[in-house]
Amino acid sequence: MRPDTPAENVDHTAEAARLERTAGLYPEDAEALLLQAAAHLELAGDRPAATALYDSLLASQTALENPFLVRALKASNLWEYGHEAEARAIIEGVRAASPRDPAPWVIVAEALEAHDELEAAQETFTEGTRLLLADVQEPPYSTHPLLFGRHRVRRMLGAGHDDWDMLADTLHTSPVPLDELHDPKRVWSLGSDNPTELAAEISRLRAELGTFREALSRPFPVAVLHWPSAELTELVTAYPTLAEEYPSHEEHLATIEASLRELAASGTPNLGIVTGTVPSYEAFAASEGASPGDGALLPQYATTLAARGRAVAWPPQRGAVCWCGSGRVYGECHGTQE
Repeated sequence: MRPDTPAENVDHTAEAARLERTAGLYPEDAEALLLQAAAHLELAGDRPAATALYDSLLASQTALENPFLVRALKASNLWEYGHEAEARAIIEGVRAASPRDPAPWVIVAEALEAHDELEAAQETFTEGTRLLLADVQEPPYSTHPLLFGRHRVRRMLGAGHDDWDMLADTLHTSPVPLDELHDPKRVWSLGSDNPTELAAEISRLRAELGTFREALSRPFPVAVLHWPSAELTELVTAYPTLAEEYPSHEEHLATIEASLRELAASGTPNLGIVTGTVPSYEAFAASEGASPGDGALLPQYATTLAARGRAVAWPPQRGAVCWCGSGRVYGECHGTQE
């Protein structure tokens, strides 16, 4: 969600203004675009302006897709420029609401951690982990930061490993183990006069940076395009050349689930589904100077929707409704496919 380009290479204030203008052109994507704009304002050092954007989103007449994420980001920002009491109140509100999305949990826990509230940070990471990962065999990619953050804070507190810490160890793919990355003694290594200790710490930091860059290279999910039944009928009627791509709506839904399972089995993380509409697809085709009947345009359309924040994470959280729109629980709908 947050840009990571150094301020000396980007005019973050100008980029925030551009994103605000884009949000005006695409009101259906305003939430994701304005959150990016607020992040740029934070990087530019204009934290009051970022708070104003968060407030405008929270005051919007349009229902937000992730209001707790907005609140969490606002709390983190407020604390950074002296509004600790208000930030704490918002954090407690987010925790009490028990959101089903891991991102708000991570943000408020990291805010507490950044201000040396390690016990409270551990409690927050643990609450989120317990809520989202109880009875989950394979933690979704979006929940990994919960486990890694919890591992880090517990390591700093000197707590012994538990089952979730061991799960974090197995999910971590960097050549440097989590225990080493999260070792509190590393901070002392940075002040050492011993060249060997400094060289070892530089190697660890490079490994950590490599993992961070890998995550940044995936700012949005690998998304598969989903057409609701009525939209697919309209699409194929208007552009018969796409009938070969979509023989029926039932096959389309089955293909989506099969494709996502295949990607997951191959080790591809951060998977999602974007839902298309005929008007937005036609507008996209026009912007590309291409015909909507060109099937090669469909993956590009899906990627563009994902980049605009339209992707819904797959698989759905335990107990959530299926992505297909049936209204049934995923585990009793497409989640039952073998």
